[in-house]
Amino acid sequence: MTREIKIGDIKTGAGNPLILIAGPCVIESEKHCLDTAKQIKDIALELGIPFIFKSSFDKANRLSIGSYRGPGLKKGLEILHKIKQRLHIPILSDIHCEKDIAEASKVLDIIQIPAFLCRQTDIVVAVALTGKVINIKKGQFLAPWDILPIIKKIESTGNKSILITERGACFGYNNLVSDFRSLSIMRGFGYPVIYDATHSVQLPGGKGGSSGGQREFVVGLSRAATAFGCDGLFLEVHPWPDKAPCDGPNMIDLKELQKLLRQIKRIEAAL
Repeated sequence: MTREIKIGDIKTGAGNPLILIAGPCVIESEKHCLDTAKQIKDIALELGIPFIFKSSFDKANRLSIGSYRGPGLKKGLEILHKIKQRLHIPILSDIHCEKDIAEASKVLDIIQIPAFLCRQTDIVVAVALTGKVINIKKGQFLAPWDILPIIKKIESTGNKSILITERGACFGYNNLVSDFRSLSIMRGFGYPVIYDATHSVQLPGGKGGSSGGQREFVVGLSRAATAFGCDGLFLEVHPWPDKAPCDGPNMIDLKELQKLLRQIKRIEAAL
């Protein structure tokens, strides 16, 4: 049994219902972000799924210099704060450097360590010291048991509000594969495990100057992860994914979300 983690009024782990972490990859505008968050909230509320909104204010790990990164720290946090206040939902976003942590911690309910930075000790410890819930994205270059030393880094600060997110493992060049054994292995470390179905179908650098993706596999992988056993799903969702400036090929269409979540609820009920 995993430890129970509280995010506002939401509880995950320890046999609590599956949670949903969802939203567009990156903040495109206040209106786009607010509208998307509202629609996802309405779907999740109807189905009785606890919902946490996610979007990035700065995607600093883009492949190309010209890739869209977002509105930046100040404007991005203002937008996320408005969503949090107006919709009364918890907020998750990622940080990419230590100097952003203090400001981000004033708004975010969950601070996410990006996969590429999950081994960066100074950043991991600095986020843990905020006392906020911390979501570790398992690097696609790590084995599941490599997460345990990262957990120990966080616990060394006294912070035990930890989520672990699986997002696939490198499978040759420009490809990822999901090994569902990792969900069980990482849950064995005592903390809730989230399955990131959309980044797991990413094709890193697959389009030359940017990443590709295979969103047609998101539904099947989400169902499989739920059946295998996870504490939540992480889904990047967009009303027009083919027009998204970031991660479009692996994001799912907002119009498809309700159908997928209904299937997830049936699988959860069967278990």
